[in-house]
Amino acid sequence: MHKARNNLLIVDDDRIFTASLREYLQDSNIEVHVVHTAAECLALCSSAKIDVVLLDQKLPDMEGHALCPSILDHNDQTKIIFTTAFPSFDNAVKAVRAGAFDYLSKPFELEELDLAVKRAVRTLALEKVEQFQNYQSDKESEENVLIGNEDGLSAVRRLITLASTSDAPVLITGETGTGKNITARSIHYRSPLKNAPFICINCAAIPENLIEAELFGCEKGAFTGAVSARKGLFEMADGGTLFLDEIGEMPAALQSKLLGVLDDGKIRRLGGSSTIELQVRTIAATSVDLEQAIKKKTFRNDLYYRLSVIKIHMPPLRERRNDIPLLCDFLLKKVAKGKKVSIAENEIEKLKHYPWPGNVRELRNVLERAVLLRQGPEIRPSEFLTSTALQPSFLPAGLLAKGEPSGFTASLDNIEREHIKATLAEHGGNFSRTARAIGISLSTLKRKIKKYDINKNR
Repeated sequence: MHKARNNLLIVDDDRIFTASLREYLQDSNIEVHVVHTAAECLALCSSAKIDVVLLDQKLPDMEGHALCPSILDHNDQTKIIFTTAFPSFDNAVKAVRAGAFDYLSKPFELEELDLAVKRAVRTLALEKVEQFQNYQSDKESEENVLIGNEDGLSAVRRLITLASTSDAPVLITGETGTGKNITARSIHYRSPLKNAPFICINCAAIPENLIEAELFGCEKGAFTGAVSARKGLFEMADGGTLFLDEIGEMPAALQSKLLGVLDDGKIRRLGGSSTIELQVRTIAATSVDLEQAIKKKTFRNDLYYRLSVIKIHMPPLRERRNDIPLLCDFLLKKVAKGKKVSIAENEIEKLKHYPWPGNVRELRNVLERAVLLRQGPEIRPSEFLTSTALQPSFLPAGLLAKGEPSGFTASLDNIEREHIKATLAEHGGNFSRTARAIGISLSTLKRKIKKYDINKNR
């Protein structure tokens, strides 16, 4: 892939001077253009994107400082390097007020010019990065919204507003796929830290022997393979937010070190001797019942209380079925990507009867599959659901609790276990494809398979 070249325009009526500058400045990263009048300059600026202008004060048809505003009208990011053979404080002030980026007095050294051009190009690059980050921030703010009108979300929205005005640690709980990640991002992008880093780590996705180095960084030689010093995610998030997803899966040995960091705001890299003071806002999320994990002594109770200064619980989709129409409209626009697609009649009612063990993430996956495999403008997402879980009347007799009449709704655990077993069978026992089909992470699927002893019962 070729790197885009920057366009540099020299505006000067001295033809010998401009020819020598063109030869000196032209390289693989800069395309040099030359004009000799203000009129030619404006004509080129109106037809091409000019990044840097080397502008002389004395032109045949206009003074350089008077031309600056017209150049910037065509591209307000253009960097103008003002040059003059008649240097004076008055000229410098006029140039800066007119929008000049830099000022050089003739005669100047070529190295001085080269430095000024490189500084202008570097500033342009940094501005582009900042604009992209601001764009990303705005997009995150727009996209990380919770869709629905159910009462359960009203409490969530109030807590998001509270959390966004505070720097207190936040713990987000709820089943997989309920929108914990979106909630964390909503807090960050509504807070004063929205232009600062938002760094995310999935504690369940990183091997136990690597997660400490990922979080706190390491010094050269700290362990085999540490060939250089490296920042951890806490350092990368300095001044912003660190989102610890699936905190319930964090190894017990690391929990005490995390607690110490939260208490004193300092980290020590793996293999290091000095501490680094940081300002990091932490948000944690888990689909594990941490109170049960505390009883089983797999999670520290003091860390739990430190993380849950503000606690937000995300309700599962089965508890807000009336939000499914709104969610379908919102998600369908995303997965259809401009295609004219609609949901067939009566489909919404079928979707409302489904227990959605994978919650909103599973709903999105089902809609995406329906769009990809559709045979017309209408989609029927219910065809991609596990038929036995669609409604109580379809549940196998084995799912019913003892003493419950036929047609009685089975327990959620039974429905979830059978749903996972059926989806595993559909995908030939492949864990990765099964997790994608259900709409849960691979680590969550493995945890549920272990919970329900599915491997033993299949």
